[in-house]
Amino acid sequence: MTQHDKTLSRTALVVVAHHRTDSLTAHTARRAAARLEAAGYRVDLLDLHAEGFDPRMNTADQPDWGDREKPYSDEVHAHMRRILDADAVVAVFPVYWQSVPAVLKGWIDRVWNYGFAYGRSKPRLAGKRILWLALAGATSDDPVVEGMQAILETNLSEGIASYCGFSQSTVGLLTDAEERPQRVDAEGNLLVGEAVSGAEREAQYADFDRRARELVEKFVAEERAGA
Repeated sequence: MTQHDKTLSRTALVVVAHHRTDSLTAHTARRAAARLEAAGYRVDLLDLHAEGFDPRMNTADQPDWGDREKPYSDEVHAHMRRILDADAVVAVFPVYWQSVPAVLKGWIDRVWNYGFAYGRSKPRLAGKRILWLALAGATSDDPVVEGMQAILETNLSEGIASYCGFSQSTVGLLTDAEERPQRVDAEGNLLVGEAVSGAEREAQYADFDRRARELVEKFVAEERAGA
């Protein structure tokens, strides 16, 4: 089998965590999916809000630390199967409070569960790769960005992906996601500028799309290099 054939046989699960289909998050997810398809991946697009996923933990999906074979709910088993069927995962979400939105956190809580994503000497998700595309309203020169990147990498790459056996986890922080520039000054005040428009707005979002595309293309290139 050639390297091209190997890529064609790969599947990517693209997870969208935003309540609006006309959001920049949804737009970025669609473009990421298109880039993956162009690279030869079969894409499974999971829109958590559109599919009505309930992020709240419940009794059926509560981990049983004494039984890693606990049968979880049918809904969770269906999502587990989609993760198992994927060679790579791309999660696209807005940054809320230096973290992921509740719907994405709840998906991880319920689906990346004990006995499935962790709790085994041979992790079921071992060898998979994940790209986290995190959209932030902060401007690229905001001092908060460095800390935000560090927090997301610690939480998502170390605390979740590595713990669950993923071979690679990359956090792509996409700043300048808002049309009105935002930053926090030295005294902790949130400064919101005037909304950009016209050619300036087009240039801002063209640059945003370029940065997102480059993150996906690098992710694909690394997959091919390791194949």
